[in-house]
Amino acid sequence: MKEEQEQKVITQWFKYKEGKYDGKFLVFWQFLAATIIILFAAFFIADSFMSDLGADESSDTAGAPQEKQSDENCNVIGLNLHGEVVDYISPSDYDTEGNLTVDESASENIVGSIQSAENDDSIKAIVMEVDSYGGSPVAGEEIAIALRNSKKPTVAFIRGAGDSAAYWAATGAGRIYASKNSDVGSIGVTMSYVDASKQNKQQGLTYNQLSSGTFKDTGSSDKPLTADEKNLLLRDINIVGQNFIKAVSENRKLGIDKVTSMADGSTMLGEAALKNGLIDQIGGIYEVKQYLKDKIGAEPQICW
Repeated sequence: MKEEQEQKVITQWFKYKEGKYDGKFLVFWQFLAATIIILFAAFFIADSFMSDLGADESSDTAGAPQEKQSDENCNVIGLNLHGEVVDYISPSDYDTEGNLTVDESASENIVGSIQSAENDDSIKAIVMEVDSYGGSPVAGEEIAIALRNSKKPTVAFIRGAGDSAAYWAATGAGRIYASKNSDVGSIGVTMSYVDASKQNKQQGLTYNQLSSGTFKDTGSSDKPLTADEKNLLLRDINIVGQNFIKAVSENRKLGIDKVTSMADGSTMLGEAALKNGLIDQIGGIYEVKQYLKDKIGAEPQICW
């Protein structure tokens, strides 16, 4: 019976080759070919899926468990104060994928992280890495206050620079480290800007002053600064400058006169900063970890 069926298929095949096949047998061969193609495609997709699954499992093994393990062992929170110090980050500073496009750090984020660490019993200390030439005095003050009020050990270590508002922020830490080559200080305040009024005049542009108050458009780069406006701005600059000096004096336990003598806006390298009491020790992350190990009585595991 089997031989008869095989012979029938062979006969039909030759009829197909000779153009003598019937419609039913053509449908059979088309169905058979389609089935083979579908099975092959299914096998290929399944193989690709299993390969991807294996890659994902490998990735999870190499990544997620290690991250989880790091989080479980984390006993020190690490914060970054990088770039310009701002009060908050504007939504326009993010790209469409949520990545920051500007080099800046917001006090509201750093203060929030400090407060979260305060409420986390597994966190034993707080470390803030500083690499910034300054920014908003309000932001610097907010960070300094949050660090100073922390009930846990706080450390700031300055890398490239810890200047102006960034230094103000760092003074709130219980201990400050810096490299011998770090730029430290710049205790002072500035509101300097470019006056483009002469250039505008050369280009035929006219500034039309339409303000409800005498000082409403003070600081506009399109008009010259009057003597009264300059005095007004200097009044506020000096007030903020005195607040900066007072904060450094209190946070660093230095005399007002000593801090005032350094508050000319200049910076100094690490060794001079140590000599003048602006930092506590020359060092970086390794020295910070050794200090924290002695302070918390355990090997520090910093989570950034």
